[in-house]
Amino acid sequence: MAETREFQAESKELLQLMINSIYSNKEIFLRELISNGSDAIDKYKYLELTSEGKVPSKNYEIWIDVDKKKRTLTISDNGIGMNKDELIQNLGTIAHSGSKEFLNKIKEAKEKNDLDIIGQFGVGFYSAFMVADSIEVYTKSVNDEKGYVFTSNGESSYTIDETNIESSGTKIVLHLRKNEGDENYDKYLENYELESLVKKYSDFVRYPIKMKVTEKVHKKDKDGKDIEDKYEDQEVIKTLNSMVPLWKKNKNEVSDDDLNAFYKANFTDFDDPLLSLNLNVEGLISFNSLLFIPSHIPYDLYSQNYEKGLKLFIKGIFIKEKAKELLPDYLKFVKGLVDTNDLTLNISREMLQEDPRLKKISETIENKLIAKLKDLKSSDYDKYLKFYSLYGDHLMYGIYSSYGFKKNLLADLLVFKSLNNEKEIDLKTYKDNMKKDQKYIYFATGKSIDSIKLLPEIEKYKNDGIDVLFFTKDIDEFAFSMMNEYEKIPFMNIATHDKDDLSDEEKSKLDVLEAENKELLDNIKESLGAKVDKVAVSTKLVDSPVCISTQNGLSLNMEKTINEVPGEERAKASKVLEINPNHDLFKAMSAFKNDKETIKKYSDVLYDEAMLLEGFEIEDKANFIKNLNELMLKSLKK
Repeated sequence: MAETREFQAESKELLQLMINSIYSNKEIFLRELISNGSDAIDKYKYLELTSEGKVPSKNYEIWIDVDKKKRTLTISDNGIGMNKDELIQNLGTIAHSGSKEFLNKIKEAKEKNDLDIIGQFGVGFYSAFMVADSIEVYTKSVNDEKGYVFTSNGESSYTIDETNIESSGTKIVLHLRKNEGDENYDKYLENYELESLVKKYSDFVRYPIKMKVTEKVHKKDKDGKDIEDKYEDQEVIKTLNSMVPLWKKNKNEVSDDDLNAFYKANFTDFDDPLLSLNLNVEGLISFNSLLFIPSHIPYDLYSQNYEKGLKLFIKGIFIKEKAKELLPDYLKFVKGLVDTNDLTLNISREMLQEDPRLKKISETIENKLIAKLKDLKSSDYDKYLKFYSLYGDHLMYGIYSSYGFKKNLLADLLVFKSLNNEKEIDLKTYKDNMKKDQKYIYFATGKSIDSIKLLPEIEKYKNDGIDVLFFTKDIDEFAFSMMNEYEKIPFMNIATHDKDDLSDEEKSKLDVLEAENKELLDNIKESLGAKVDKVAVSTKLVDSPVCISTQNGLSLNMEKTINEVPGEERAKASKVLEINPNHDLFKAMSAFKNDKETIKKYSDVLYDEAMLLEGFEIEDKANFIKNLNELMLKSLKK
């Protein structure tokens, strides 16, 4: 007896978006259904090869059938099939591993009128509802004696019933929508259109995609010879695709258009990849690989459900959808596949044996990808900057997570906005343009470029014409803390209190100033208490009266970031309040050096001002306003 079930709430909403054409390109439904059929055959073929004869061999095929009278289009495969539970999981629930997040992303893209980006969400089977007003799915699992039929009109519910099916596989019957307006659904019943779509999207599917077509052939005479200019219609079975895996072709036979089409057909994206890499590696370990960097951040890249990894084939047999062992974590955004004859596997397809050759493949892929990015940086800098805007923080993570071990591999790929340059520069460019006696590569941190430019410490570098790299992401400074230096030139945060950055003349001048103003500096320190670890005269300030710097290696930005992580031990930066000895405010304070109450008010206001300029909130806003008003009133009375 047929069982009727309701779609999940998220699935209902997504179905309506789908039916109302969130895809701007409806024809991709055929690509999606053929890809599903190919995946199903892959899984069956693996079972056959590892079953020791228990699973019978088949002539693997995908079929397309047309019935113009009934206006149905049918796509069939003789793959692994589905049982009842798998039907409910795979067809009754859209994006079942995180459907709420999935739906929110799609709605966000729709609101921005960015409909083409929907292609990256990979809704697969449900794309068929763009061209069909009802669908039937007949299927039988290789592991189940019963067959089932799934029926839905894409509204609120679906039915599942038992049916007689002889062997495993899946048949999807689409009842095409009626033509309306500019939408011509009849074209999907025409042989030419279907052949064209298969060639465009699915030519490299590894199993034959077959269809019965009517072709004109020569009539034969009684001796079986062709009669000139005499033809008759004859139904023939035609294989529509080439079936040669793209990665098995000679590289000179594979165009960029081929790579782009393969990527879009196999990795659920409408857009061409930003970068493609076709590898044919021979040696101690040999493999073929196709690697792609998406031109936009995958919608779920930062979600808990995201799985990194490359598709793994052994001797052309699909083994694993996401072989995470083939990619380092910092390159998790890379899509692609690897096919090798040199790997072994356990009887479980999900458990690869511990094999050093797997690590060798991973290392080779990593090095080839990085080399490709370096070539891109040299040949098309603007395109590289687009890559870096999307994935630059992952390169930084690669340095940080390896404790600096990968700095030599990745350092030349890092680029930054800077004080003296409108366009991002790399570390080599910074080094080549350093001042003659410059000891450090300087950087500054902040929430944005504008906030960094407001830092009081930056005034000196601007006046001296010394460039400063701008860090607007937390990972930047953490990665630099692991690198320490670039080509033997150490890094220096401009907010660091460090006399090693001064000339002998500047050090001597600073010592004299601090000795002359020791009483005032001590009173300010006493007033601020534990808020700061030290109060010092500054040599880096020009127009501003004060700034906050740190010592002992932990910056305010690193302190904040560490303390925001749940479970981490509380970090505390060693703060130094630096005061500009040439500023009128410092001279005015000198007159009150013995008036501890007034010094206390000045000290609190200056500390809060310095923290504000560093991009931090004032802890006690009421006290800041009170002190500021009292000091203003005192000044006006004079």
